[in-house]
Amino acid sequence: MTPDLVLDWRAPHETHVAQTIGVLRRGPGDPTFALGADGAVWRTTLTPAGAATVRIVQRAPDLVRVEAWGPGAEAAIAAAPSMLGERDDTTGFRTGVEVLDDAHRRNPGLRVPRTARVMESLVPAILEQKVITLQAHASWRRLVLRFGSAAPGPVPRPMRVVPSASGWRAIPVWEWHRAGVDPKRAATIQRVAAYADRIEEAADLPHAEASARLTYFAGIGAWTAAEVAQRALGDPDAVSVGDYHLAGYVGHALHGRDMNDAEMLEALAPWAGQRYRVIRLIMAAGLRGRPRRGARMAFVDHTAH
Repeated sequence: MTPDLVLDWRAPHETHVAQTIGVLRRGPGDPTFALGADGAVWRTTLTPAGAATVRIVQRAPDLVRVEAWGPGAEAAIAAAPSMLGERDDTTGFRTGVEVLDDAHRRNPGLRVPRTARVMESLVPAILEQKVITLQAHASWRRLVLRFGSAAPGPVPRPMRVVPSASGWRAIPVWEWHRAGVDPKRAATIQRVAAYADRIEEAADLPHAEASARLTYFAGIGAWTAAEVAQRALGDPDAVSVGDYHLAGYVGHALHGRDMNDAEMLEALAPWAGQRYRVIRLIMAAGLRGRPRRGARMAFVDHTAH
């Protein structure tokens, strides 16, 4: 099917599509994200103009083709360069740590995305609060499949577009229950959906003000705001403080010992302004975190009560 719009985008720097926007995928069964057999990345989005599906193909280290379908195709095409890291300039960036600088050299296309669609990152981040990742991904998949709309275009597998703000608010109590979402997280999503317009404005605010805007709402803390900033706002400094594993991972990767959040922030302080980038480079370098011998977060079955 011929796309409604096509953009051949020459990036101002190397951009690795999969590394950059892979963080937008919420598990292998995410109905809004798919990998084509030809290596193309497919993603759906809900723009102010309507739903859109985009197909993203890496043509060269700095050349990307973006094809779009749907009423939101023009808006999705306009947002694509930012989503692919156009604003994320790493010129002159160095950590001073050999293994991290080596990872940076080996991954020149690893960028911090900026989708500018805040609710699309906020809702799954809320679902991931205080539960294991697999459980959150299952909840996201069920809710989007049940209450999202069909994706426009010739998608490689059945895909859906996220519900609108009013759609999230209209989900009945028993459907949250069936999706394994406890009343507190469900109430938080419906609360923020009532103020979706104000929340979407965060995309155009300075990062500190955007975080303050998000954390103003009950149920949205520093961890959730950082998870949104890493995807929707293009913030290379957003650290997910309060994460169940992150402090221990960073502590062992950098200094071979357990750390709490305060110690992790102290260890990352030399790279203020780029702390999220450093964490991604730690992961790209394959550095090992805490040995898996401690307790793991338990699965909590919210459908059972």
